[in-house]
Amino acid sequence: MSTQNSPSLFSDTASVHPTDLTVETAQRIMRELVSPFQETETATLHSALDRVLAEDIVSTINVPAYDNAAMDGYAFHGADLVRGKDLKLKIVGSAFAGHSFDGAVQRGECISIMTGAMMPRECDTVVPHELVQKVPDYEITIPAGAIEPRDNRRFKGEDLAIGQVALTKGKFLRPADLGLLASLGVANVPVLRKLRVAFFSTGDELRSVGEPLDPGCIYDSNRYTVFGMLARLGCDLIDMGVVKDDPAALEHALRNACEQADAIITSGGVSVGAADYTGKILQQLGEVAFWKIAMRPGKPLAFGRISSHEESALLFGLPGNPVAAMVSFYFFVRPALLKMMGSDADGLPLMRATSQSTMRKKPGRTEFQRGILSNDARGNPQVRITGAQGSGILHSMSQANCIVVLPHDGGNINVGDQVDVVLFDGLI
Repeated sequence: MSTQNSPSLFSDTASVHPTDLTVETAQRIMRELVSPFQETETATLHSALDRVLAEDIVSTINVPAYDNAAMDGYAFHGADLVRGKDLKLKIVGSAFAGHSFDGAVQRGECISIMTGAMMPRECDTVVPHELVQKVPDYEITIPAGAIEPRDNRRFKGEDLAIGQVALTKGKFLRPADLGLLASLGVANVPVLRKLRVAFFSTGDELRSVGEPLDPGCIYDSNRYTVFGMLARLGCDLIDMGVVKDDPAALEHALRNACEQADAIITSGGVSVGAADYTGKILQQLGEVAFWKIAMRPGKPLAFGRISSHEESALLFGLPGNPVAAMVSFYFFVRPALLKMMGSDADGLPLMRATSQSTMRKKPGRTEFQRGILSNDARGNPQVRITGAQGSGILHSMSQANCIVVLPHDGGNINVGDQVDVVLFDGLI
């Protein structure tokens, strides 16, 4: 629903023939053409999880605010330690978290101290309770070599110092970040506005869950996987249901979505079938490039910008086959949406694993196989495919915990070969 005047999406890519697009080229072009939006708002800590930070957060305090004990034990002068000799110290008081010791600790003395309690000004070392021999109430003995000077002490500003950048603009806020913000006393957080994404499935054969399943029809699964994948990104979602294979209905849905959302995701209708109207409608409403990407599954993928009544939105047309739709989302749509959201998140991280399966692969296209990652007897990662890899076998995606990425120029994979793997943990 952006009203920005943007340059032509494809003015720099018109010479690229769709059948020549490798996965890497398509991803690069999409990165170059997608821009983040800049609308900001304020979120409370309780509502800031999974939001994108709109500006740097600079610490206004030292964390911790004072030197403190890293564990329960006894605080004393480290200079009292003499190599090779036991050290006897007199206990002269106690310090607890939130309740400091107000007196002075002289040489040859110590205080009992709890984790997080403020260190007395004179002390620089803490010995754990379990390392000392204690005479009840008044004296401890530290065995020779049990501790070194300045051990078990947390320093003022050790975590964050005044003026230090604690979190940078573009950070996807996770649970640890909320705790860090709380430790700085930050109650309200500047964040980028949530991305509004409209999505729908296309096809006369599709029925929504709860509707009767007529002969020749199937339940719409893509809309629910798309919903789950978008929900993981923290987007505001507009579920537009199922749109029939009718040019007027499709145009109405796209215009309606364009006027409400920043991005639109459709599934189905982007191949070359007689009833696949998406491409024709997109050409009427805006600009589009049909990327017949050299990949399997997910070869057909539509990407463009459409406009309606001075509003515009980016459109991502996913294939109709369930696995192809998910693969296309993760490797193309997800990074584009993250960039639109202003996130500084990198691409999907790859790890190496030893293949337990033989995989047939033709050079000249990138292939994505559903895999199950585990560890061998030595703890090294190994992966096997889930079985049949047809793009309509959604059950295999549910079984898998990773995607095996077979590169464009590579051929068959044999048992024992090393392969690249993208983990689903935190993704699906």
